[in-house]
Amino acid sequence: MKILIAGGGIGGLTAALACAHFGHEVLVFEQADALGDVGAGIQIPPNAMKVFRALGIAERIARDAVQPTAIETRMGLSGRTVFSVPLRDDRGEDLAANLWGAPYLHIHRADYILALKDALEDHPSITLKFGATVSAIDQTDLSVTLSLSDGTHYRGDLLIGADGLHSFVRTWMQGPDRPRFTGNIAWRAVVPVELLGADAPSATACAWMGPGRHAVTYQLRGGTLANFVGVVEQVEPIAEGWSARGRKADALNDFAGWHPTITKLIAAVPDDALFRWALYDRDPLSHWTQGRVTLLGDAAHPMLPFLAQGAAMAVEDAWVLAAEITESDDLAAALQIYQATRRPRTSRVQAGSRKNAKTFHKRTPLSQLATYGPMWLAGTVAPSLIRQHLSWLYGADVTRR
Repeated sequence: MKILIAGGGIGGLTAALACAHFGHEVLVFEQADALGDVGAGIQIPPNAMKVFRALGIAERIARDAVQPTAIETRMGLSGRTVFSVPLRDDRGEDLAANLWGAPYLHIHRADYILALKDALEDHPSITLKFGATVSAIDQTDLSVTLSLSDGTHYRGDLLIGADGLHSFVRTWMQGPDRPRFTGNIAWRAVVPVELLGADAPSATACAWMGPGRHAVTYQLRGGTLANFVGVVEQVEPIAEGWSARGRKADALNDFAGWHPTITKLIAAVPDDALFRWALYDRDPLSHWTQGRVTLLGDAAHPMLPFLAQGAAMAVEDAWVLAAEITESDDLAAALQIYQATRRPRTSRVQAGSRKNAKTFHKRTPLSQLATYGPMWLAGTVAPSLIRQHLSWLYGADVTRR
């Protein structure tokens, strides 16, 4: 088949690799002029790494990534550890891979994208077109045509909408969406570790919890960079998007009195490198597929970032979709199976992400004790229980059918 993919992000590039892996010809259309050093940190959980292993590119993806030593939670004000679950033992053995079947990694989003792009270049059956803004979609029983803003047209057997949160393909299929402001805004930044001294974040995946707000820290690029995400409850919404810059004074005010690991990290951010965006939620879509057009990733099931699984769900989507359209001679039936297979899992992750936002932001001492006390007990007495609790998420392997 000849497959058209709108969107050259993590989901779109992985979908291209998966489709090529199964023998299809692929054209990817990315509206940006290049894939550059943009974005911040992102987590690659074991469930996504299994897809990259099946595609033969796991080592390439892991090349510039950091493997955290533990998953931990701390109280934001005091820095007191609630629990810390090792991902490697004293001998350096990979506990994450042993339990969940693949490593758990942190990577700069730009390194992630460029690793996927490098892998694409090894496939003569994949073409990546930059500066390609989709302007129209038309389909018949036999084909689908994608039109670009420059007046060019491309015809294929299938169009995959992997064009993210503000998907043109989804809007064409279902009309404008109605996002709801969650009452949370998020800060993000990346800072050189050398600027932070003894207060640099440790090499863990760490969630810092506090009344009405939380933060996440981890290391990138061989431990040379510290990644920060801070989420704060706020009544007034701001624009949805990743590119709006924020004022350092506002971020410091939002996390005033917090542990020095957080406050010194914010203080060290260059004035033009602190970003702030509002978090919006959306109702689940009634369907992801219409004729020869289907959706994946954020275009199909946008989710909040509180389980760090948005990109991983797109990676899983990519493999399942490519496998289904290859195994069946009936494209319409294959697309329906893909949707039916993926919706229960992505819906569960969406619900878990919403729940985590409330877990991280407990305001009263009583609610904190009721929530974080059992976490502390589990982490102290039996940390393996916490790892097992995450197995439904990290242990999944969509490549084994």
